[in-house]
Amino acid sequence: MSPALKHDVMALVCLALVGCGDGADEGGVPPGPLPGAVDLTLAPEGWETVANQYQSFTLTQPSTVRFGLGETWVTKELAAGSVYCFFNPDPAPGKFKTCQRKTQPVPEPALSPACATFYPSGFALSSVRQAHPIPTLAEPAKGVAVTEPTYKTCLVRTTDHAADGVSGFARNDYSRRQAFNANNTKQLVYALNGAWHVYDANTRARLNQLSGPAGDAEPQWHPTNPDLLYYLPTNGVGMKLHELNVTTGATRVVGDFAARLKARWPTANAAWTKSEGSPSADGRYWCFMVDTSDWSSVGVFTWDRDTNTILGTYDTLGERPDHVSMSPSGNYCVVSGDGARGTAAFSRDFSARTQLLSKSEHSDIALDANGDDIFVAVDYQSNAGDVFMLNIRTGVRTALFPTYVSGTATALHISGKAFAKPGWVVVSTYADYGGALQWLHRKVMAVQLKANPTVYTLAHHRTASNGYWTEPVASVNRDFTRVLFNSNWGNGSDTDIDSYVVELPASALP
Repeated sequence: MSPALKHDVMALVCLALVGCGDGADEGGVPPGPLPGAVDLTLAPEGWETVANQYQSFTLTQPSTVRFGLGETWVTKELAAGSVYCFFNPDPAPGKFKTCQRKTQPVPEPALSPACATFYPSGFALSSVRQAHPIPTLAEPAKGVAVTEPTYKTCLVRTTDHAADGVSGFARNDYSRRQAFNANNTKQLVYALNGAWHVYDANTRARLNQLSGPAGDAEPQWHPTNPDLLYYLPTNGVGMKLHELNVTTGATRVVGDFAARLKARWPTANAAWTKSEGSPSADGRYWCFMVDTSDWSSVGVFTWDRDTNTILGTYDTLGERPDHVSMSPSGNYCVVSGDGARGTAAFSRDFSARTQLLSKSEHSDIALDANGDDIFVAVDYQSNAGDVFMLNIRTGVRTALFPTYVSGTATALHISGKAFAKPGWVVVSTYADYGGALQWLHRKVMAVQLKANPTVYTLAHHRTASNGYWTEPVASVNRDFTRVLFNSNWGNGSDTDIDSYVVELPASALP
């Protein structure tokens, strides 16, 4: 047998066994198995894997297709029809390759039909910091655009749990979770019984109840494919990450951590973020906390989706985080807690640490206008109860605005998920007390990430605070054209809750 032929045969045998070659150094954590099926999500942004070497696939329209791996590719412009996944010249002889199709760009952000003709030419958001009285507004019918009386934005009720047949309520899950998919065509909705539903984000019709995610499953939309989302088993028990096609119902495991984590921490039972974390903006890097069966903490780890590699581990020594999250860039794992560690950002391999806050408060991680990871939180221990931002790379902290105003205080949530509109976050305030209504109370606001920021008020949310479920937890989409929030619309109920969206023109924020 010639050396070249022997090399090719050995390569195919290794692929069949999925176990030849040297494992990546993971600090003593053995590597997991590579995916065996065609992978539709692990290609770099702008490309979609459509077949493995020697398979056939069908193009429904003329497309750009490349064959290879890593940085080595042969690219061709192909007509519609059946294609065999092997191109000459072979870009990497003796190595197993894939075929990838150049994906169509995500459409430019657009308003839903309800808001398409709403805004007049020259519309501008209000940056006046004033405690406007909250006018009475009848609860809108689902899907009908109404004018937010004070701030003149397009406001639409997106769910009606009673009419939609959704248990108990139909609400946005949390401020730190993306409610809208990659192209703003679908909305994720959470019900009182722990079920997850998908709605059409433009017609507001309920499309289906998801099979798989339940309770604290932490669903995360794929950053570019509008039909895919990731989810965990409830509370992370079982230590796997799943991918679900919400249109077809097809599901698969993209990360099975159990064996690797048990090799590192024998009592490991659950891997999750504790419902407040998210992956990097491109979906590649993830950070999870690891709990035992009695919910004591053993550690935190980071994972690279594209290589299925655990990049670093950290022993928590029993100090359980309140939650963990990857930063948008994927450079940092933020571990948030009220213990001696407080809230700190670690490098992906846990070799470097930046202290962010001494406690765990409501917060999120956003991108500033320069693309730096910015930790945004409220510090109730500061003299003014500041909402502040901290540049994780430089460590520089900047106060944005105080929350202790004229003897009052307020609770709030932050959403930094507008990755395509860096430099802005959403803040929603609720449960104020201690005095008269102040400029920041009971509002949904866009806040600029800079010293002396511009603050645009988008809406009064009109929820009457009565426990956790009534919190507005406003969440922004990637391009800052839709901001979703919850409300009981002033009726005082702790469960009669639906979600509402403020839609904004793409030009609304500078």
